[in-house]
Amino acid sequence: MPLTEAGIHAAALRLVDAEGVDALTMRRLATALDANPMSLYHHLPNKEALLRGVARMVGAQFRTVTLEDAPWQERIRLLATDFRTLAHRHPNLMAYSFSQPDFIQPEDPFWAALTGTLDAAGVPHSEVRQVAALLCAVVIGVLIAELNGALHQWSSLESTAPAAGAEGPPNTGPEEEDRMFRLVLDTIITGLDSRLTADGDGQGAGRGVAPEAGPPSGEPVFVPRQQSVSGSRGPDPDPSCRLGAEPP
Repeated sequence: MPLTEAGIHAAALRLVDAEGVDALTMRRLATALDANPMSLYHHLPNKEALLRGVARMVGAQFRTVTLEDAPWQERIRLLATDFRTLAHRHPNLMAYSFSQPDFIQPEDPFWAALTGTLDAAGVPHSEVRQVAALLCAVVIGVLIAELNGALHQWSSLESTAPAAGAEGPPNTGPEEEDRMFRLVLDTIITGLDSRLTADGDGQGAGRGVAPEAGPPSGEPVFVPRQQSVSGSRGPDPDPSCRLGAEPP
């Protein structure tokens, strides 16, 4: 069967999912495809281009669903949840892409949806990109901690002065991580809502329903642009990731 870029990218993703980005070499990929290593260079100039192609393919999986009538709080929640779903679907690739400063590009579906949602929420146009960048940084930071096990470890730390009646370390399984991620989103959404209200912009603060089980105001906030996303809860859709150069 003749080689195609799509086939090469799919095989590369399978290798990364199974063994990590470091295991991906043109020689290993050629073996997986039962092809001559040099034949790969007829389709791709180097490993950097290969990884970027794999990232674009994964980014295309990020599905956005137009929910024009949904409040901006819910649209942000859906975007972040779908982004998390994608990260858990391809943890090796996403952990690597998170370390690259250019993995999100202006045309990425996630970025477009995030900035669009922020704009609809009433964030001043001049601040949309900055707020979106900060929200991405918060959510990505949480996802990195989930993927590398740090969140699990930190959640298991015992206090040097346990509160009266404390019953040992909290549960840190998948359900607890889901709960913690929802808490992060509640905190982000509540914080943004409070900021919009404080700025006297009734558009943003009054445009949606209050966040579900939202935490007290005053906590941090996260948001996304354009139209909302599918309501998946665990790792599902995904954002276009742009991968940086990887040594050949």
